[in-house]
Amino acid sequence: MRRIARMAKLARLMDTAIRIPGTGIRFGADSVLGLLPVVGDASGAVIGLVIVNEARRLGLPPEKLARMLGNIATDAVVGSVPLLGDLFDVYFKSHRRNAQIIFDHFGVSAEEVMRSGR
Repeated sequence: MRRIARMAKLARLMDTAIRIPGTGIRFGADSVLGLLPVVGDASGAVIGLVIVNEARRLGLPPEKLARMLGNIATDAVVGSVPLLGDLFDVYFKSHRRNAQIIFDHFGVSAEEVMRSGR
């Protein structure tokens, strides 16, 4: 559970760590990194691969890993489009999607994982 919590924290940092006051809009380091042409989206993808590798080590089946890789690829490809990609990063949140795939696989909620990881 501790390993899952670590991935959940990383996903939160990358996708939803900061809330724009007065709105429900949240973004994270992936959106900020995406402002840097090429390097930013590549670094977000590399961090996403860390989460996928950990999921592989935890024993997720190949079809779920493929879905997770698809989320990262979508984020990296669309995110690399100037301006549109930056807006897409704020809403797509591939790392959180991938964390949710892990939670669903193990039958736990994000709240349970975060409580146990403290």
